[in-house]
Amino acid sequence: MTEVRVYLPIENLQPQFAAYLSSPTRARGYPPFAGQHSLIIEVSPALAIHRVTDLALKTAPEMEPGILYTERQFGLLELHASDMAELEAAGNAILTGIGAKAEDQLAPEILYHDIVEDLSDQHAVILNRSRDGSLLVPGLALLIYEMTPALFACVAANEAEKAAPGATINDVQMMGATGRIFMSGSLADMKTARDTITRKLKAIKGRSSK
Repeated sequence: MTEVRVYLPIENLQPQFAAYLSSPTRARGYPPFAGQHSLIIEVSPALAIHRVTDLALKTAPEMEPGILYTERQFGLLELHASDMAELEAAGNAILTGIGAKAEDQLAPEILYHDIVEDLSDQHAVILNRSRDGSLLVPGLALLIYEMTPALFACVAANEAEKAAPGATINDVQMMGATGRIFMSGSLADMKTARDTITRKLKAIKGRSSK
């Protein structure tokens, strides 16, 4: 039995988030571009992701897989295309093939968020040593946001960039026990990004993990 943990369509990839997904540490396959659409799926057990991949690519062979990854417990697939209809067709084929519905996924759970105003230079330096996105600049406001499952950080970061295009994505941690976002910019933009993420996550339907 294949368990759907995350079924996540993302419309209109934003420039910064698309570039993040295209970085060598993320895009193990074909890199996506701004303006394309994405479908991210996580299943258990991990190797079931290969059946998911087979169902998707045989239904819509023009789509490009960006990430195909298996960890100890879960398997992850990211697909992207310029036509959202292709992703929808692939998604329907996946769900039908494994006998699941999109609502079978886990509902996102917000664990923590905060805005650090006027970031100190020492704080920026130590964060810059471990970030995968753009550099943090002292003096700006820093938004930190944590949720579970981790992959929901993807849609959160993309929606935050839509709402606050002047903000900077410093890091998006999308794999592991929890997902984490680090964004910086003006205090007003960080409040907009925070509120946008919260609304988006609360609107996603799924089953409780408890």
